[in-house]
Amino acid sequence: MKKLVMVLVLTVGLYGTAQTKSELQKHYEEFYSQMRLQGDVDGVINALTHLNVLSPSKERMDTLAYIYANDNQHLQALNTIGIEKLDTDSDLAVQVKAISLKALNQPKRALEQFEVLYQRNPNPYLAYELADLKIQVGDNAGASTNIEYGITNSKDDMRYAFYERQQPYDVPLKAAFLHLKGLVQFNTDKENIDAAIATIDEALAIDPNFNLASLSKQALTARKQAPAEEPKQ
Repeated sequence: MKKLVMVLVLTVGLYGTAQTKSELQKHYEEFYSQMRLQGDVDGVINALTHLNVLSPSKERMDTLAYIYANDNQHLQALNTIGIEKLDTDSDLAVQVKAISLKALNQPKRALEQFEVLYQRNPNPYLAYELADLKIQVGDNAGASTNIEYGITNSKDDMRYAFYERQQPYDVPLKAAFLHLKGLVQFNTDKENIDAAIATIDEALAIDPNFNLASLSKQALTARKQAPAEEPKQ
């Protein structure tokens, strides 16, 4: 009789726990929908975190990481899904890892993730990210390959945003590629500054308000005009 009572108690307890979990999940699903409706990022993060605890889901974890990254919480994004290069990662997960690692100044790790995205879906925007990162890590030959692809495949309506000024701005993507091409030319042959300046002038011809290209041209012009260092005695 005692055994029967114990079994009944355990059964009721498990049923109650399952019911509570189900109710909680329904609550946070409704809470998540409401937070999305209100545009409350913190609320969305809160709801998804609770849902992942109640019912773990890779897709939901990827979404949570994306929301963190989109809110410039890049460390939290990577803590959510990791930084490893995994063949099983969704496109969204790879994108989050790529942009967050880049934002956290980890160009080599970011490059790995952008390469995966480019292999899955090559396009000029990803080619630009690859070229920019390859310049940072000293792979000028690899950057040149991506730049030539980008120049060839950039459409007139494609634009790229820059944030080095207080007020963000964007320029035609082809101009952005020409600016990178000028940098690669200088990195490859520092004695031929004129060639690099000429290429950056092509970028400025497309968009005279391309601030970053103007700064690069000024730096190269100043380097060209600087007096040659006298040999040490």
